[in-house]
Amino acid sequence: MEMHDILKTIYQEVKPLASKGEVADYIPQLSFISPDKLAISVHNVDGSCYEVGDSDTPFSIQSISKVFGYTLAFKVLGPDIWKRLDKEPSGNSFNSLVQLEYERGIPRNPFINAGAIVIADIILSHYPNPQQTLLDFVRGITNEPSIRYNHDVATSEKLTGYRNTALAYLMKSFKNIHNSVEDVLDFYFLQCSLEMSSKNLSKSFLYLANHGIVPSTNEQILTVSQSKRISALMLTCGLYNESGDFAYRVGMPAKSGVGGGVVAIIPKKLSICVWSPPLNRFGNSLAGIEALEKFTTYTGDSIF
Repeated sequence: MEMHDILKTIYQEVKPLASKGEVADYIPQLSFISPDKLAISVHNVDGSCYEVGDSDTPFSIQSISKVFGYTLAFKVLGPDIWKRLDKEPSGNSFNSLVQLEYERGIPRNPFINAGAIVIADIILSHYPNPQQTLLDFVRGITNEPSIRYNHDVATSEKLTGYRNTALAYLMKSFKNIHNSVEDVLDFYFLQCSLEMSSKNLSKSFLYLANHGIVPSTNEQILTVSQSKRISALMLTCGLYNESGDFAYRVGMPAKSGVGGGVVAIIPKKLSICVWSPPLNRFGNSLAGIEALEKFTTYTGDSIF
């Protein structure tokens, strides 16, 4: 089948799954999202694009933004970043305090909440205008100037983010947060509030699919080695406690967010984003996971 026909088939097959998941409501603003939304977007490194469903509708990308933050931090620190973080799957909840206490304030990886908060601290220490820097970075790799933060979502997260606040202060007690906790969290919540469509998210991950280079502009964001390492972290840590099962079922490096998005790549080939807000018990898009498994099955393509 042609790519568009494959996406249409997947769309029709996974659409009923939305009713079996739950939209995230612990961030109040996210509870207002319609559970019926579904989009699939594919960008190939050769510039071709395919999409079905609500692919132009922006949504809060949440933890997917951690990949962008990590990219900026990795660019300035290189291997020294591992003095502040580890690179192992957590095996616990993405916002676990117990694990962080046991491991003396060193987060297991940059994609759990504690790790992303440390990344936010690094960005604040190395970029004079971190909020604008992150926004300009995402707009640049997508060539989409309309991408913005959703300040209502950021405020909603700040008002209810008690556990993230606890994580930040616990790491501060271990001297692994160098800036003001309030400033770090303000940046972290704003980062998570980034709004993008599935079409733009798919396009935004092409620099990882293309070994660190934006295909449309040839701009080098990362070295081949750095890109490889981010992709490895996505494969092992990108979907919370479902990362191992996802690698087994789907076979692509990916990152998810509780806004219902999942983005995955096949190096030197493509990037794909699926958006469906209802989540499974791991906090990942129920229809999104199924759609990506069907994608690698129907195309016969994965990293393995």
